[in-house]
Amino acid sequence: MKSLYDVAAPAKLNLFLHITGKRADGYHLLQSAFALIDWCDTLHFELRNDGEISREDLGTPLPRQDLILRAAQALQSAGATRRGVHIAVDKKIPSQAGMGGGSSDAASCLLALNRLWQLNLPLEQLSRIGLALGADVPFFLSGRNAWVEGVGEKITPLNLTSARYLVLKPSDGLQTSLIFGHPGLGIDTKTATISGFAANPRSFGCNDLQGVAQQLCPAVTQALEWLATRGLGGRMTGSGSAVFAWGSEGVEDLDLGAVPSAFEARWCSGLDVHPLLGWASGHGLPVCGD
Repeated sequence: MKSLYDVAAPAKLNLFLHITGKRADGYHLLQSAFALIDWCDTLHFELRNDGEISREDLGTPLPRQDLILRAAQALQSAGATRRGVHIAVDKKIPSQAGMGGGSSDAASCLLALNRLWQLNLPLEQLSRIGLALGADVPFFLSGRNAWVEGVGEKITPLNLTSARYLVLKPSDGLQTSLIFGHPGLGIDTKTATISGFAANPRSFGCNDLQGVAQQLCPAVTQALEWLATRGLGGRMTGSGSAVFAWGSEGVEDLDLGAVPSAFEARWCSGLDVHPLLGWASGHGLPVCGD
């Protein structure tokens, strides 16, 4: 095997996000339901035998040392391989959106290179590598929609009903560190249960980061207000600045041409599983709701 082309890295939406506490080391404890959607980056991998790792940006330019390169370097070290790779990235998921694009790229990179380099590391080991890169990486490695807790490392696969979402991304982005470091962020939301979420997933809970995000980025409020003028109850995903609304009969006929030019808008479908499910051993976890 000398190459892997058209490797998908899907985005996610946080259907809710609660902050339930804070650890002594400063990391926040969360609960959330993560839903995979079909807004994807695409990565291409070509084997190099000189041990070098290089990257080419086919779309939106990425930072010089991004999560993709860091993931490749970490896996190369963990696998003690002398093989290298050239990675071409067609970036479509907006940055600083709360949609997990960078983490998803890193996860797909780990899964693809584990196969391309024939390392055959199990999912558990890949997840440990991923968690050191970012809190959301283990979710994307897990391969399924999930109930996520802790700092992102406690993952319970979750069965979600098919859904469509209208996603709006303001041109302004948000730095996650600014939100989690804000003195106005609440950290004591009552612990929720999967059964409570499953009873009414469309209206369950809230995003505890949204209030602070709206203070830091007025465009988040503007996007939510635009959705409200269309009768849609919007919610921010992750640490923003993207917001989304659930689709329903009639709503999906909404003309995206009417969306203000300040927002990138897209109808997205939820994914039942990650496109790379099964690329590492250990994907056979039971799914809640099955």
